[in-house]
Amino acid sequence: IRMASIVFLFTFFFLFLTSSSNAQLSSTFYSTSCPVALSTIKSAIVQAVAADRRMAASLIRLHFHDCFVQGCDASVLLDEQASATSEQNALQNRGSLRGFNVIESAKANLETQCPGVVSCADILAVAARDASVEVSGPSWTVKLGRRDSTTANKDEAESDLPLFTSTLQEHISNFGRKGLNTRDLVALSGSHTIGQAQCFTFRDRIYNTGSDIDAGFATTRQSTCPATSGTGDGNLAPLDHVTPNVFDNVYFRNLIEKKGLLQSDQVLFSGGSTDSIVQEYNTNGATFRADFANAMVKMGDIDPLTGQNGIIRRVCSSLN
Repeated sequence: IRMASIVFLFTFFFLFLTSSSNAQLSSTFYSTSCPVALSTIKSAIVQAVAADRRMAASLIRLHFHDCFVQGCDASVLLDEQASATSEQNALQNRGSLRGFNVIESAKANLETQCPGVVSCADILAVAARDASVEVSGPSWTVKLGRRDSTTANKDEAESDLPLFTSTLQEHISNFGRKGLNTRDLVALSGSHTIGQAQCFTFRDRIYNTGSDIDAGFATTRQSTCPATSGTGDGNLAPLDHVTPNVFDNVYFRNLIEKKGLLQSDQVLFSGGSTDSIVQEYNTNGATFRADFANAMVKMGDIDPLTGQNGIIRRVCSSLN
């Protein structure tokens, strides 16, 4: 009996440690430890988006590119000095990820008020929500309690992040591996209702014109994106040419009119399984907004480090 009791206590203790290390995220995680966390982050985001409207899209994208690699652990923020496999050097990130300074600013402010408490991963998650709100997008309740990784993974970034050449099936498979369905895929792609893309990402689409692109739209884009590779590669064009700085559902109308800037956007309305979702979101903006918010929460749940796993970085770009 005594041995059975010992075994029971050991098992209970082991389960307690296990459940503690896999603690669930909670919207009230910092209520006691850092009650100014959300307001401090919001202040930094409001200031950044007011100075540069495009920053809203960049911050949402930064959170997305974090969560799709090793989960939502701020691994994307580690620079090359901190990690030889910095995700910032991945093909999908190199020269295009922005917003690091905004996250670092928010982090520095929090470190003066609540040292070593708020993770960079959580700052990213809150920043994406606040950025959406600043450009008239939806809001959602952000679950908190993530911790930061001590590693980055450039190879995983290049294998798991979408490419501007991705096919619909590649999108579906890619998102599916992260626990996201086709509705999540289309809703999250709708973040391209704001932001801009570099010429090299859409050059082939606007010059190798086929039946899936509006001729007038292609001609207009050619005026700022030369046909010669290496010329004007970084020239920018809005992902949504109608309302590029407002979070709305016009992106989906663009796809229906064959005016998606990136091939990876246009494939969402190309006679495949996602056509009906695009049509639904084009018709009902409220449904799109609700689904986008739900998908962002779902994405934020991808493999977070919690409990005793990971660390709280003092500076987001480096290890403690």
